[in-house]
Amino acid sequence: MVKKTWLTGIFTLMVLTTFSQQQSTLKTRRFVPAELADTSWLDSLRHVQLANAKDIGVFHDFTFTDALAATGISFRGNIVDDAGKTYKAVHYDHGTGIAVADVDGDGLLDIYFVNQVGGNQLWKNLGRGKFSNITALSGAAMMGKVSVAASFADIDNDGDEDLYVTAVRGGNSLFENDGHGKFRDISVSSGLNYKGHSSGAVFFDYNNDGKLDLFLANVGKYTTSVLGGDKYTYYVGFEDGFEGHLHPERNESSLLFRNDGRNKFTNVTTAVGLTDYSWSGDASIVDVNEDGWPDIYLLNMQGDDQYYENAGGKKFVRKSREIFPRTSWGAMGVKVFDVNNDGRLDIYITDMHSDMSHEVGPELEHMKSMMMWPKSFRGTGMTSIWGNSLFIRDGPGKFHEASDQMNAENYWPWGPSIGDLNADGYDDIFVAAGMSYPFRYSVNSVKLNDGGKRFANAEFVLGIEPRKDGTTMPWFELDASGKDRSHPDAAGANGRLSIWGSKSTRSAVIFDVDGDGDLDIVTNEFNNVPMVLESNLSTKTSIHYINVKLVGSTSNRDGFGAVVTVTAGGSKYVKAMDGKSGYLSQSAMPLYFGLGAATSVDRIDIAWPSGKKQAVTTGINMNGTTTVREQ
Repeated sequence: MVKKTWLTGIFTLMVLTTFSQQQSTLKTRRFVPAELADTSWLDSLRHVQLANAKDIGVFHDFTFTDALAATGISFRGNIVDDAGKTYKAVHYDHGTGIAVADVDGDGLLDIYFVNQVGGNQLWKNLGRGKFSNITALSGAAMMGKVSVAASFADIDNDGDEDLYVTAVRGGNSLFENDGHGKFRDISVSSGLNYKGHSSGAVFFDYNNDGKLDLFLANVGKYTTSVLGGDKYTYYVGFEDGFEGHLHPERNESSLLFRNDGRNKFTNVTTAVGLTDYSWSGDASIVDVNEDGWPDIYLLNMQGDDQYYENAGGKKFVRKSREIFPRTSWGAMGVKVFDVNNDGRLDIYITDMHSDMSHEVGPELEHMKSMMMWPKSFRGTGMTSIWGNSLFIRDGPGKFHEASDQMNAENYWPWGPSIGDLNADGYDDIFVAAGMSYPFRYSVNSVKLNDGGKRFANAEFVLGIEPRKDGTTMPWFELDASGKDRSHPDAAGANGRLSIWGSKSTRSAVIFDVDGDGDLDIVTNEFNNVPMVLESNLSTKTSIHYINVKLVGSTSNRDGFGAVVTVTAGGSKYVKAMDGKSGYLSQSAMPLYFGLGAATSVDRIDIAWPSGKKQAVTTGINMNGTTTVREQ
């Protein structure tokens, strides 16, 4: 009996020990902020938007479905600790871009995903919505660098798309394409290996010599010289990084590089009068005064945007407040497009940082920011708009701001991607949005263009929200009883903690992923897998469209800077070929024109950057791609 009791004790001790070991490996889930556990507000937003859908005057009886698993794409975005476990209000949380081009000449558009940690990835389009990872073969992974933005452009006019990728202090990279999707690093020899806090990169031909030049937007110095990271290395951000614009010694000028041919570029920033120390994440090219020379609209994420007018390809003259008296104070993304189909190109700008002064509830997400920062931080406000801006063009060099009238506001926006989602002839807007950990969830926005009169909120109507797999995800783990006991998120806890934060999108691109004729949306998520939002529009209604692919001869091969007008069914549709596909991204894709009820195209007119005018009236491929070569 004694022996049996002894054995029982040993068995009990073994069970308790095993249980204790299991308990030590178990992780408690903790939401940050705690309100993430309750998503009932999403249901309320959805209910209201669906109820209001009856007032949308354009076709909206179609939906998007996240088809990531079916595509074969397994990319995952990863972040540095300063955007997660050691979060600071520093510009690492601005994320990374996504760019699209036909890199191997097979007629299908491939996708390049940019990553902070673990290398970028290039995915080959196999057709019908299937993709294959060709990163290793491409040579464009950029392992070991904290990448930011990507731009495709044919820098040498040889008929294939080259690639430029910006990075945080690791040196930007230029890759020459061999025509088959294999890239050779020519960063050093090209002169484009700038090392700094680079962000968006925009290729355009500023002097109209037929070669693409590069405008590089640099944010400002937001990192220290201290290195961090376990399995990777990055420069730790300043604790007061968000106040960088108050420290002139941290300024970092954006740069203009002239293409001298033979893959050589020269920094001409000072020579052309473009030295600008705005804390800029991106820029766009737009011919504001309609004189045939491409001007620059430069974003400032903490202050006034700047407008530089191109004086005959020789100088740039700042005319910011003369043309745009007030601009978005915290501008993050920009896109030029014809909002109301009047033949004039308008400018849409998203404002992230104004929204950061005060967190509001979901019911106020489509209102302007209630600016709470003191004047010492944000200025007098005399030249500021606290939120998104929409500049409707009234004529050469003349605009009026109409964001509120057009319902163009949303909350915590990064950048817009533009495309005619319902193929009715009016371009719609997808805005990548949200702040992720440690903030609440905020929805991505879809603004359906209601006949050029107003944008209708439609992210729930079209099935883009709520997300398929929920609004939260695990961000990092803490040892609340050990090394991480002093972490703010470990307060009051013991053992292992799994910290869950909100999901959010940083960048997106709109194109026909599966080849069915309608436009789909591919996103680059922050610290997460992408979404491939495929549209079922083509199965819900008869759509009419045309893709226009430009091939320059005197102009640059991509036709960047051209303005294309399609005449069909008694209407005219105008688009700029600027490559601007989304936040931190420039893609080389054909222009997609939805044509509404029109069943044929009368003509295509192209105003080339060379100054040539060209009209096409024959050989137009309805519901397909028409290639126009400059003559």
